[in-house]
Amino acid sequence: MMETWDAVVIGAGPAGLMAAEELGRAGHRVLIAEAKPSVARKFLMAGKSGLNLTKDEPVETLITHFGEAADWLKPMIQAFDAQAVQDWARNLGSELFTGSTGRVFPAAMKASPLLRAWLARLDGHGAQFRTRWRWAGWEGAALIFETPEGVQRVAATTVVLALGGASWARLGSDGAWQPLLSGKAVETAPFKPANAGLLVEWSDHMVPQFGQPLKGIALHAGTLSSRGEAVISQRGLEGGGIYSICAAVREGAALHLDLLPDLAAADIAQRLSRPRGKASFSNHLRKALKLGPARTAVLQEFGRPLPQEAQALARLIKSLPVQHAGLRPMDEAISTAGGVRRDALDGNLMLTQLPGTFCAGEMLDWEAPTGGYLLTACLATGRWAGRAAADYLASAATR
Repeated sequence: MMETWDAVVIGAGPAGLMAAEELGRAGHRVLIAEAKPSVARKFLMAGKSGLNLTKDEPVETLITHFGEAADWLKPMIQAFDAQAVQDWARNLGSELFTGSTGRVFPAAMKASPLLRAWLARLDGHGAQFRTRWRWAGWEGAALIFETPEGVQRVAATTVVLALGGASWARLGSDGAWQPLLSGKAVETAPFKPANAGLLVEWSDHMVPQFGQPLKGIALHAGTLSSRGEAVISQRGLEGGGIYSICAAVREGAALHLDLLPDLAAADIAQRLSRPRGKASFSNHLRKALKLGPARTAVLQEFGRPLPQEAQALARLIKSLPVQHAGLRPMDEAISTAGGVRRDALDGNLMLTQLPGTFCAGEMLDWEAPTGGYLLTACLATGRWAGRAAADYLASAATR
């Protein structure tokens, strides 16, 4: 027999759970289908590093981090901004704290307590879960799912798709939904890695620096810049500073490091021009600039042979070209760009080709740096789509 529901939410990540919460709060019967054996796997993985919920800053500042998608996402994030995210988490019993950079975390520094409270709330709304249910498209008007019990068919008045992007496939975001929507004439943009590390083929002298942070640097690529840190790994460079500028690197912009961003080139040259006496060049460089082992190693790696003339070396230190082999593979990226295009959706995030079907979260064509922006937008778009789907059900009941 075919199950019948008011609404089906496909994908049990933050965007899908938020959409289901809005539908359940409105009194609708909701089924949440998840391909993996358990829900919110990427959410729980993010919690292993503390679960950065949002960035505590005004919405006018918050929205600037969404690049070309800022004007599209702005009304959704205005309706569920950083303060609203914090209020929502506190209402689920989470004590929060804000770090020195404005990033907001649960005091427990993990996602599981918040997720348990969230699932209990959804249970209170009557929502039901089906795990190991992989969406396989449509058969007529019915949704088709591949399950351990065989193919299942489900009828629903409205559907919210929250299927994620195309990174971390083992956690559920594999992008396998894209051909299903393309087959229904839904326009999608190709997936690209976002918030990804940089591949570098290091020389042997860099081995002692593996795992060391590059602190006190600035990174520049195209129109993007960052004062965040980077970590020297065996495979290249990782960390928030790299993630912030990787969109420009992905599109072909050259990457440069400023190893002393708080000093002008003239100041660096003046320090280098001091008499060095019997000191070797390397010792003079170390004492004059105090770069430390990690920054010195990177300077040697990308700048050799180093200029001996002070002004030329100062210019190199202020704009050190990074030779790399591109970004890490897409499945290793924290998130992806690409997905359902804005033009394929109306203002309620409903697919124009599929009335009654809404989209939310990372499957939409937007990207943002780490630092709370990704999760904020997933929650905001999930809430927006869930409320719109609830309104769609209400209007369908009067037709």
